[in-house]
Amino acid sequence: MPTLLDFRRRIRSVKNTQQITRAMKFIAAARLRKAQEGVMAARPYAREILRILRSAVARIEEPMHPLLERRPEESILVIVMTGDRGLAGPFNANVLRYSTTFLREHASKKIRVIAVGKKGRDVLRKRNYEFAGEYLNVSLNVEFRHAKEIAAKVVELYSSREVDAVYVIYNEFKSVIVQRLCAQKLLPIEPEVLKTPEAAKSGDAAGQATLVDYIYEEPPAEIFKSLVLRYVDTEVFRILLESAAAEHGARMAAMDSATLNAGELITELTLEMNKIRQAGITRELIEIVSGASSSAE
Repeated sequence: MPTLLDFRRRIRSVKNTQQITRAMKFIAAARLRKAQEGVMAARPYAREILRILRSAVARIEEPMHPLLERRPEESILVIVMTGDRGLAGPFNANVLRYSTTFLREHASKKIRVIAVGKKGRDVLRKRNYEFAGEYLNVSLNVEFRHAKEIAAKVVELYSSREVDAVYVIYNEFKSVIVQRLCAQKLLPIEPEVLKTPEAAKSGDAAGQATLVDYIYEEPPAEIFKSLVLRYVDTEVFRILLESAAAEHGARMAAMDSATLNAGELITELTLEMNKIRQAGITRELIEIVSGASSSAE
């Protein structure tokens, strides 16, 4: 049976753990705030890039670009975005489970992967997938140069016909406690993406709609070529920010839950310790009374 000393040691240990989880919660909250600001700033920028891209493509009779070329998907590239550290609840496990299902569904094709994050890298490496690259320690401080580096690798593989399609699996940030798993097709850029919302609703196959009459310094075709690359860079950057914000939100929620659980455990252990202490005091009183009664007789 545990002694009072055992309970005191265990309570002290749980309190130390609670201090650590509380500190990690505050750290995750600070990082989440920064990541959330980045996401909210990146979303409008990505929408505007797409809007200008649609405006440019609507002025070109036959848009031509290697990243628009569609071909049979015999070889695919899958970018899996996880965290570099654990203690984030089911965040990493959900991404890896979703990725495993996706990869099994495409097992008939040649698969290459790019791992963003140590957790995904370690699991995918154990499963012997062919790697096209790995990027670590990105989620702690997402910068545009990270996105450009990943996007350049992706564009190179697709343009050289080494892969026929590029997918990204990540957690989209919705709120502190809600993330949505996504498998987004990054390349080739689908024709539906280049249609304006008005044209898509009207069913216009060409994707034409009433456009603002911009004055371009260069021919629309040249602007379109540069905008396509900018669109890929921006989309990868947005996805990195979404994944980072979702990770920090998941970690903050997990550490908050761990802190509350530690508090409940401390309360339960304290009650058990008090019961043992009370039983010990009662036993000593009985012994004293019994001894006094024996002496009186």
